[in-house]
Amino acid sequence: MKLSEKLQKLRNKYHYSQEEIADICGVTRQSVSKWESNIALPEIEKLIILSNLFNISIDVLLKENLDIDITKINNICHKVVEKNLNGYYEGLLIKESITDENILDCIEVNKIELWKTKGIPKYWTALYFSSSDLELPNKLSKVMISDINFGGNWYADFKHNNIKYIVFKDKILSYKIGNKQEKELVSNECKKLGVLDISYISE
Repeated sequence: MKLSEKLQKLRNKYHYSQEEIADICGVTRQSVSKWESNIALPEIEKLIILSNLFNISIDVLLKENLDIDITKINNICHKVVEKNLNGYYEGLLIKESITDENILDCIEVNKIELWKTKGIPKYWTALYFSSSDLELPNKLSKVMISDINFGGNWYADFKHNNIKYIVFKDKILSYKIGNKQEKELVSNECKKLGVLDISYISE
C-alpha cells in the first residue's frame, strides 16, 4: 500500500477533513490533497507529525511492503492528540552526553549521525529526535553530563514551536526564536558553562 493510500485511509479512520490535517501540519489543503493523490510527498517534519497524530511509525507509513490494519489502530481522542502536538519537541542530542540511557525512551530518533572528534571518544553519536513528552526539558536536565573528566558541561538543544531550549545538567535555558535580547542572555549563560558560541545552533 502506498503512502498516499495510507494517509487517506488513516484520515478517514480518525474522521479528519483535509483542511484539519492541513491545519495540524501547517500546510495548505492542496498540499494534503497532493499527498493523498501521490503527486507529492510530505516533508520529514510533517511525517513526524502525522506519525504522532495517527499513532503509527514512520516506517509503516513509508514502506509500501508494510500495510496498515485499521482495525488494530487504537482510536485516540482529539484532545489527547492536540496535547501531544502542543508538547512536540524536535532537536539534537549527543548520546555520549547523558548519564542514563533510559531518557532515550522519551524520544523518537529520526536520524543518527556519527561525528568524528579530535578527542575521546573518537566518535559522537548525534541523535536527531522528536518527542511529545511535556517533561522532556526537566528529564534531560537530570541526566546531562557535567564532569570535567568527561568533557565538561554537555547540553542538548531542541525547540518547541518558536521556543529554543538549551539544556545543561540542572539548568534549562530558553529563548524565543528571533528575540535577540533573550538569545544574548542565554548566550552569556552558556559562556559561563564553557560553551563560548551558540550562534551555530540551528533554529
